[in-house]
Amino acid sequence: MSQSRLSTAIQDGLLVLPAGSITLMRPPAQYDVAELPRDDLRILHSFYPDVADWQGAGYLVTQDMTKTTTAIVILPRSKALAQAMIAQACAMADLVIVDGQRTDGVDSLFKSCRKRLGDLPAVTKAHGRLFWFPASDVFADWAAGPPEKGAHGFYTAAGVFSDGAVDAGSALLAAALPPKLPARMADLGAGWGYLSQAVLSRTGVAALDLIEAEAQSLDCARLNVTDPRASFHWADALHFAPKPLYDGIVMNPPFHTGRAVDTGLGRGFIAAASRLLAPHGKLWMVANRHLPYEATMSEYFRNVDIIGGNGAFKLFHATKPKR
Repeated sequence: MSQSRLSTAIQDGLLVLPAGSITLMRPPAQYDVAELPRDDLRILHSFYPDVADWQGAGYLVTQDMTKTTTAIVILPRSKALAQAMIAQACAMADLVIVDGQRTDGVDSLFKSCRKRLGDLPAVTKAHGRLFWFPASDVFADWAAGPPEKGAHGFYTAAGVFSDGAVDAGSALLAAALPPKLPARMADLGAGWGYLSQAVLSRTGVAALDLIEAEAQSLDCARLNVTDPRASFHWADALHFAPKPLYDGIVMNPPFHTGRAVDTGLGRGFIAAASRLLAPHGKLWMVANRHLPYEATMSEYFRNVDIIGGNGAFKLFHATKPKR
């Protein structure tokens, strides 16, 4: 297996890490830390599956950034979040290292940083770039503030799913929900709470669990969904275990790992919904029209109907989960 950009930079002597603590910001579970001293390393993350993997491997994981000698920013897909992470790293570290793929905008970000700082050392490899610089206050304007209410009337934050507008698929599903819903409901992958609000606007709902893996999204959901019937769970929906089981579930499952389409995620959500529903339970789901979920739905539910959609999305209603 080829070396990562970080390992290459360190082993080739291009990057010398100062002694002291190292904070790795939002690394995927498979990120290469072979050249980092384990005892000095802590992981800053808010995405539950990656948090669980890093903790399972014995690393210290936190959601709170504290003073550190070196901060390594692993670029997310969101430009606004990437900029906020660099500003945060500069405020809390002495040395800032940025590592990312071209498909996540690392080259554009590199140019923006060079425009403010001048020439910067870098390593380009494996369709990405690693670069580094001493922390600077010139990125203070990139810092993220608290969640803000957008024109759609909901609180969102930089980098959360559909932070700039209501997701069109979620809006389609919300409009298609029946006037009355089962008593004990769940929203799998609840995001910042748009579908949950729609569920709570229907009659018959006694309780709703919002299950969301990204803590920043769940923080926004707590601001958007203030109904006392709502409960919030920072968890991986694929492994969540409620008691008792649900009478109904709504979901708009994710289908990306990074920028790559991963239909396994959606299939996993369908399997999870079947497991989390009581025998009489019902599922309402929206999916992009091009995603081939019909066979998976029939594998996990005895009754499956397409109840609507448009050129971009299709709406499913399923009952009688298979055990």
